Amino acid sequence: MEPIRIGILGYENVAALDLIGPLEAFAAASLDGNQSQRYETSIIGINPRPFVSESGVVLKPHRTLSSSYEVDTLIIPGGKGLREASINRRVANWVARRAPTLRRIASVCTGIYGLAPTGLLNRRHVATHWRFTQDLARRFPALRVDSDALFRKDGKFYTSAGVTAGIDLALALIEEDYGPRVALAAARELVVYLKRAGGQAQYSEPLQFQIESADSFSDLAAWILGHLDCDLSVAVLARRVCLCERHFNRRFKSAFDRTPAAFVEELRLSEARRR
Repeated sequence: MEPIRIGILGYENVAALDLIGPLEAFAAASLDGNQSQRYETSIIGINPRPFVSESGVVLKPHRTLSSSYEVDTLIIPGGKGLREASINRRVANWVARRAPTLRRIASVCTGIYGLAPTGLLNRRHVATHWRFTQDLARRFPALRVDSDALFRKDGKFYTSAGVTAGIDLALALIEEDYGPRVALAAARELVVYLKRAGGQAQYSEPLQFQIESADSFSDLAAWILGHLDCDLSVAVLARRVCLCERHFNRRFKSAFDRTPAAFVEELRLSEARRR
């Protein structure tokens, strides 16, 4: 079986992890003892010159927009470079021309800004990094922006939230192509969960609770998450932060806008869904 060709765009000031994360996932899909290469990946540059990511990583394209190289799946990573008018225009025009020949088109984070101007996403459900959802909806009102999803699939178009969500998206594509066993093996190589559901919130519950509370409870959510199979009664939690139970209950509800029992139940349900 011929390897599936994956092309991922590269440009000056790309977000490095948006580009490298999916590439590592596709490479990991062939590390389970399989003798044949499952994916052939290429970085497609605006031009043949090396480019520098937002974080200073220097990358070299394998091919350019002018190459006649055909790919099965195209991925557009995010980065502030794509929001520059000249780069954005070239990418959008090129994607619009190539779209009919592509089986799948995906964007990671703000990579959607290179796809949205083509009109191909109009009236489709899309996702992007939570920080850009309002701006995306304002600039492209024909898009149905899901402000919370990790990634969305609508037809042959896949859009995802930022950074590590690109790995989640790549694992979902691997599962589509080769099934859950291969996707699980790739996830294990990367030391990540098999996949977070596309509709899962971009903020995890512990992170959200830590953001909400900046006082002595700020580390409590993470501690609870690591001890979900233990006694997490009010008495235990109150001792953890050196408070009496009555004062703990009042402070906890003020910090997290929920009772300790409701908080623990939410985390246990979230962990059960993940498994």
